Amino acid sequence: MEPLFTPRAIGFARTPYPDVSVVPKGPLAKHDAEGTLEILPELAEGLTDIEGFSHLIVIWVFDRAKGFELVTTPPGGTIAHGVFATRSPYRPNPIALTIVELLRREGNRLHVRGLDMVDGTPILDIKPYLSNVPEEKLRRGWLPEFEQRRG
Repeated sequence: MEPLFTPRAIGFARTPYPDVSVVPKGPLAKHDAEGTLEILPELAEGLTDIEGFSHLIVIWVFDRAKGFELVTTPPGGTIAHGVFATRSPYRPNPIALTIVELLRREGNRLHVRGLDMVDGTPILDIKPYLSNVPEEKLRRGWLPEFEQRRG
């Protein structure tokens, strides 16, 4: 079967995390690290007007993950869940999504807060965050029970 498309990095994350072992993990992890998303210079024009958004969706690659597991137990947890109900890096397609706060733009660099990726991680895409799900209708699956147990 021919691939639908061949992913190409549009840039790279610059974060305070030199390797996977120091990235905060698990459902209760706080992601408040600041860093930059350095977009390739030839694609910088695509950042036009991005400054008007407070938050961005960053699509990136778990480029250091090897293989996948269809059922996994989150860090700090005791109950296994299907990989598609978790943020595990061990996925059939090692694609990740993070929502970050845009602090400012300097040319092809986006200064952001909320990074949860290793320094040098390839970025596949960036989109403005536009949530249309009212908080009272948002369901969080197994997370409330996990948070209550971890208390």
